[in-house]
Amino acid sequence: MFIVSLTYIAPLADLDAAMADHVAFLEKHYATGMFLASGRKIPRTGGIILAKAESEAVLRKVLEEDPFYTRKLANIDVQEFAPSKVQPGLEGLL
Repeated sequence: MFIVSLTYIAPLADLDAAMADHVAFLEKHYATGMFLASGRKIPRTGGIILAKAESEAVLRKVLEEDPFYTRKLANIDVQEFAPSKVQPGLEGLL
């Protein structure tokens, strides 16, 4: 399991212009089951993606396709963690 933290490095107008492509990227990887949750940071300085992947290397290869990354609009930090407890109904995350 991984927490992906995007930190914006461009004006919000540039990010908004790329948002449709970024959302399409997210949808593609929700469909594969790799992305489990995502959303904006508050305040709006970046975003978070909760992901499940076989390795950090595999996840990073996917993240390099994100339009926010390819267009140099955001930096990406990946942190692996091992969930040990979840709410009932989320046992598949363990």
